[in-house]
Amino acid sequence: MRQIEIVGMRKDRDLKIVITIIILAIISIIVCVGLILYNRYNRAESVETVAGLEDPSNQNSAMVGSDEDGKKENVDELEDDSESEQEEGIGENKNDEKAQEFIDKINNIYNGEEGKRVFLTFDDGPTQEVTPHILDILDKYNIKATFFVLGNRVEMNPDLLKREYESGHYIANHGYSHKYSKIYKSATSVLSEYNKTEKAIQEALGNPNYSSNLFRFPGGSHGGPYEKIKKKARTTLNENGIAYLDWSALTYDAEGADTKKEILSNLKKTINGWDNVVILMHDSADKQITYETLEDVIKYLQGEGYAFKNIYDLI
Repeated sequence: MRQIEIVGMRKDRDLKIVITIIILAIISIIVCVGLILYNRYNRAESVETVAGLEDPSNQNSAMVGSDEDGKKENVDELEDDSESEQEEGIGENKNDEKAQEFIDKINNIYNGEEGKRVFLTFDDGPTQEVTPHILDILDKYNIKATFFVLGNRVEMNPDLLKREYESGHYIANHGYSHKYSKIYKSATSVLSEYNKTEKAIQEALGNPNYSSNLFRFPGGSHGGPYEKIKKKARTTLNENGIAYLDWSALTYDAEGADTKKEILSNLKKTINGWDNVVILMHDSADKQITYETLEDVIKYLQGEGYAFKNIYDLI
């Protein structure tokens, strides 16, 4: 009788162990699934990839990769303005015939028929660490580029912006905060950031009449978790006479490419043999590799027969 009782106790204990193991396994599965979903969400939030386009002549959109905005939510954590301050200036850029002509030219940037041409564009500056080196190299080769500047960086480095402008480079708009949750709060907030950056540019240049009329969406104008807001913002910008431009090739200097070999390899792959190319690079403070490789990039493009253009050439 004692032996039967012990056997029964052992069976109960074994059953409890089995149940415990099953419960722990279920908990582990739930945790693993949760981590996978969390990581996927963060990846989508941080790196917005614009996909599904094979021919850059189809529309004005980023063809490959993403810009640096996904890597860091904000270049600098600055004190947030009130909503009323952010909305200031909205509606100042009304569309007209001249503005629409400019928008059409930007939208058809990949359809040029005058031979091979390339537009060098730099995002996220100006910065003391990188921008002067890029400007020195561009001056050396007498190349005019397009700089998509951040409003908060312009306020910190007005002299660099003036140098860009006075050297013949086109000053375009990349928004003020570089903070996704802020700039993509609504289509109106996108326009607000554009207007705030335009004012910063005007003040830095001492020219209240300057207007870039050209915006680059952080992360690209299509795709990502903010696509619905971006879609509305694209219409809102155009209705206010503002064009937007992405890119068709890039070096992945914002995605971790940290050697000249990687930079050039990525560039060659993403150019993909197109005659009209818009190249995305960065002049943010941590992009030393960009200016260190820039001469090699220029020499490669020259060797391939590309003529260097900037937005002024479209006007």
